[in-house]
Amino acid sequence: MATLSYIKFLAFLVLSLLACSAHGQLTNNFYQKTCPKLETIVRSVMTQAIAKEARMGASILRLFFHDCFVNGCDAGILLDDTPTFTGEKSAGPNANSARGFDVIDAIKTQVEASCNATVSCADILALATRDGVNLLGGPTWNVPLGRRDARTASLSGANSNLPGPGSSLSTLISMFSAQGLTARDMTVLSGAHTIGQAQCQFFRNRIFNEKNVNASFASLRQQTCPQSGSDSTLAPIDVRSPNSFDNAYYVDLVNKQGLFHSDQELFNGGSQDNLVTQYSTNAALFASDFAKAMVKLGNIKPLTGKNGEIRLNCRKIN
Repeated sequence: MATLSYIKFLAFLVLSLLACSAHGQLTNNFYQKTCPKLETIVRSVMTQAIAKEARMGASILRLFFHDCFVNGCDAGILLDDTPTFTGEKSAGPNANSARGFDVIDAIKTQVEASCNATVSCADILALATRDGVNLLGGPTWNVPLGRRDARTASLSGANSNLPGPGSSLSTLISMFSAQGLTARDMTVLSGAHTIGQAQCQFFRNRIFNEKNVNASFASLRQQTCPQSGSDSTLAPIDVRSPNSFDNAYYVDLVNKQGLFHSDQELFNGGSQDNLVTQYSTNAALFASDFAKAMVKLGNIKPLTGKNGEIRLNCRKIN
């Protein structure tokens, strides 16, 4: 009888380990012994980067989002193209717009000096994203760690998996759902647009041709984004407090001041209107939900265990 119980216990233990493996085995204290200075290093470099340019917080956040939506959070977006490999940097959503790679390089250099061949670029990106948000006034959260870096990337995945600025609400919901994220996750993660800037070419149609746009807001944006030309001229996505991570993005939407068509789709008589209204009046709820959703985003298909590698240079495989 005792033997049978022991066998059942072993079977339970194996199943438990398999379950942990299936969920990626990410833990908050993954580098506690192997690289104890990791989070201090990341925070220090991000503090310097944002002091130099507040926009960098948004750029790093966007990198993380674009990384996780393509084959999971595996640092694939950081790989440079080579004569025999075309990665994600040249994909439509990233070409001439994805930025912040030099900041990740700077963090990686210091981390390698502190604990060689130990910390993945994927984990560095996850931590830098959290610190960028927090340094601009947003929430903080414990970042589960233990990701490993991909040895490849997907140009086609980057071109097909990332929602664009012209996306409809149904497209947004379905594209987030494909990554295991709910409509609520989508709406709260869209709040990342409370920081950052956008190129004229991506919102021109909205400010000139759409009906559900505040007239004075459209006129303001038309001053630097004409009907033709100035494609790369930048404008803040959040008209109220572009360098502060707060809930003003949702106030923009309620006032028909969403810069992208995809932004305004969240408050346009559809399923997310009530949630947008809640976030527009309850900054604490937005901050709390955003932190939870970022952990969920960071858990998309991480490489763990013996999968992938720990890149020594984030731009190329070992």
